[in-house]
Amino acid sequence: MLLDVQLDARPDRAADRARELVGAGVDGLFTFEGPHDVFVPLIAAAGAVETDLMTNVAIALPRSPMHLAHAAYDLQLLSKGRFRLGLGSQIRPHIEHRYGATWHRPVAHMREIVLAVKTILASWQGGDRLDFRGEFTRHTLMPPTFVPGPNPYGAPPVLLGALGPQMTRTAAEVADGLLVMPFHSHRHFRERTLPAVAEGLERAGREVLPIYPQAIVAMGRTAEEQERALHGVRALLAFYGSTPAYRPVLEVEGWADLQPELNALSKTGHVAAMVDLVDDTVARTLAVVGTPEECAAELTRRFGDVADRVCVYFPGYDAPLDQVGDLGRALRGGP
Repeated sequence: MLLDVQLDARPDRAADRARELVGAGVDGLFTFEGPHDVFVPLIAAAGAVETDLMTNVAIALPRSPMHLAHAAYDLQLLSKGRFRLGLGSQIRPHIEHRYGATWHRPVAHMREIVLAVKTILASWQGGDRLDFRGEFTRHTLMPPTFVPGPNPYGAPPVLLGALGPQMTRTAAEVADGLLVMPFHSHRHFRERTLPAVAEGLERAGREVLPIYPQAIVAMGRTAEEQERALHGVRALLAFYGSTPAYRPVLEVEGWADLQPELNALSKTGHVAAMVDLVDDTVARTLAVVGTPEECAAELTRRFGDVADRVCVYFPGYDAPLDQVGDLGRALRGGP
């Protein structure tokens, strides 16, 4: 398996950080929609390194498919054909109150955005008249002045991030790949995600779908390093676990009651108490813990039969670059 890691740097530092990570031996870099723009760091990275780049994810609902298509086209150019556009929906409070956008039938809306972006890119690539008419968006005007022409590296793939069965089925029906949300367990992935993928493929008459699993990792060479890493991991798991939309993952493991407990604490700001609720069993079920070699073995066990690369997060701690390199080598089966 190949290793993708988060480009966790401000845009003005992204080029240097990209060089460090690629020098350590990672196979790809991704950004997420956090404290900085999701596209700008990848622009800096594309000028500094030659590696695979991806948004993971760009929040699609507040953006126009035309904006997304232009950003994807240009990053495909800058990266010389190594870009993947990963899209996601986020959750309702963020869409309405952080982005100031509209939340209405998000699965249908995301389906339409994916199809619209792919239609726009295909129009530029093949020279066909743009004619996309949907419920949420329409794109029927594309004067020659605004057409970039065929991308010499081809149209970039459009991936969709999903957790629940409806969004997962939608990804399998219309997207060029599925980004498996990092908050999951091995059991949830096998019992919920993969059956939904199969249903979506059958509905669309498709045979295969590239799957890009994601994992939260607490990595260290010593018990002390792993414990420090676990603190950051448990904090992220507590944050995810407090979200009602993520309750199905906990339900599969018999921990459904944990979600409202975490949610109640999140509303009163008791972060330490939230972290305490994520005990060792929960953390090691939802995350991957161990040495680089142990983490690689667990990631391969979880995903090796369905994916050829994995996206890894190191939340709340700085994974040493030499260990990141060892993880990549172990995943690729190297010495």
